[in-house]
Amino acid sequence: MSVRVRYAPSPTGEPHVGNIRAALFNWLLARHEGGTFILRIEDTDQARIVPGALEAIFDSLRWLGLDWDEGPDVGGPHAPYFQSQRLEHYHQASERLIAADNAYRCYCSPERLKEMRAEQIRHKVPPKYDRRCLKLSPGERREREAQGIPPVVRFKTPLSGQTTFHDLVRGNVTFENDTLDDFVLLKSDGFPTYHLANVVDDHLMGITHILRGDEWLSSTPRHVLMYQAFGWQPPVFAHLPMILGPDRAKLSKRHGDTSILQYRDKGFLPHALFNFLGLLGWSLDDKTELISRQDFVRHFSLERIVKSPAIFNMDKVTWMNGVYIRELEPDELTEQLAPFLEEHLPTDIPRPIDRPYLQRIVPLVQERIKRLDEATDLTDFFFREGELTYPTGDLLGKRFAHEPQQAAEALTAVRERIAALDRWDEEALEGAIRPLAAELGLKTGELFGAIRVAVTGRTAAPPLFQTMAVLERERCLERLGTAIARL
Repeated sequence: MSVRVRYAPSPTGEPHVGNIRAALFNWLLARHEGGTFILRIEDTDQARIVPGALEAIFDSLRWLGLDWDEGPDVGGPHAPYFQSQRLEHYHQASERLIAADNAYRCYCSPERLKEMRAEQIRHKVPPKYDRRCLKLSPGERREREAQGIPPVVRFKTPLSGQTTFHDLVRGNVTFENDTLDDFVLLKSDGFPTYHLANVVDDHLMGITHILRGDEWLSSTPRHVLMYQAFGWQPPVFAHLPMILGPDRAKLSKRHGDTSILQYRDKGFLPHALFNFLGLLGWSLDDKTELISRQDFVRHFSLERIVKSPAIFNMDKVTWMNGVYIRELEPDELTEQLAPFLEEHLPTDIPRPIDRPYLQRIVPLVQERIKRLDEATDLTDFFFREGELTYPTGDLLGKRFAHEPQQAAEALTAVRERIAALDRWDEEALEGAIRPLAAELGLKTGELFGAIRVAVTGRTAAPPLFQTMAVLERERCLERLGTAIARL
C-alpha cells in the first residue's frame, strides 16, 4: 500500500504548535515510506476565515521545509484542494446517505434547538438532538419545504450497540452509540461540517493514514459510522498525544503555544524547531535529543509514537536553538542574522548592513546567542556612528565611583598607548593594554570595564580586544576621546 497522508488546516488563524506538530508527523511518515503528503484547505466555515491566515499556513510549512506533493499551488489528481470548491461532492454524498436511510433532513430552528437543549440540561439528560424531524411524515416534510425553511442534513446514528476502531497509538477504542448524537453533516447554507467533508475527501483522495491530535479521538466513532454507512474502508487512525506545558496544564500562549511564524520572527532556526516538534510525542531512544532532518525521515515510524502527553518546554527549545546556531558556519549565520539586524536595529543606524563587516562581528556573538534576535542588543554599537548613549556612572563603575579624574587619566593613557600601535588587531591591543593596568595601579577588570563602556556603551559586550579590533582604530579612539571629555 502506498502511503497517502494529509494535513488539512482551516484558515481561521496562524498555525500553532500542536497544529504544525501534526503536519510534521504526517510529512515524516510520507517521506519515510516514500508516500504522498497532501495539503488540503478546510475553508467551509466561511464566517471564521481570517484574512492572511492562508498565507500564514503556506509560509509556516515552507519555513519548516514541509513541502507538499499535492495541494494548492502544486495541483494534483484530486484537485481542487480547497473544500469550498468541492461542495458538489458533499451534496452527492449526503443525498446518498439520505437515500440509504442513514441520514435525514432536519428543519428545526436554532431557537427550538436551544430550548430543547436547555430542557435536557434541566432534567440532567445529556444534550442531544431528539430526532423530531426523523419522525416527520412526507406531508409534514413537504409543508416545511413549501415554507422555504432551509434544512440541515443529520446523520442517523444507531441508538444501541458499540462502535470500535483500532488506533495505532491507543489500541482498540470503543464508544457506546447511545452517547453519540445525530450530528449535522450538511449545514443549512449548503456547506458541509468537518465530519462530512473530511470523510468524503479522505476517501476520494485515497488517504491511507490519519495522524491528528487526540482532541479528535471523540469524533472518530462518528467518522467510522459514516465509513460503514458509505461502505468504504476507513483509513488507519493514529491520534497523537496531547501537548502540555511544563506545569502539565493544557498548552497555552503562556507556555509558548503561539504562531509558528512568531518563532521564526523571534529568531528560531527552522531545523531547531523541526527537531523540537519532532520529539513532542515521538522518540528515537531515551537519550538522543539532537536529530537531523535526514535521520528523522530515516527512523520515523508510527510504533515510536508514545501515548503519554508530550511536554512543551520553552527553555528546551531555546537551548536547542542555541546549539544549532553555534553549529552554523559563520557565513551562514551572517546570512541568517542580516535580515534580523536590518529589521530590528535602531532606525538611526544606516542601512543596508555591510555584510563583510557583519562577517567579522559574527564570531564574537555566535557563542552568546540562543535566538537570532538576541544579536541586536549585542551588536548595535558596532554599526552606530557618532556618540554612544550610556550613563556616565557606567564608565566609573565601583572602582572610579568617587574618582572620575582618575578614570579620565586611565582612559587617556589607554588612548595614547593604542594610538601609537603599528598593528590594530586583537593581539596587539591586548599586548598594549594589559600591562598598562599594572602601570596605573589598577586591576585588569577595573581598567577593561571602563574601556568596554567607552567603546561599546555597554557594561557587558563580546570580548574586549576582539571587539576593539573589529571597531577599528578611528572609531575606538573617537569613542575613548568622548568618554574622557564626559569624565
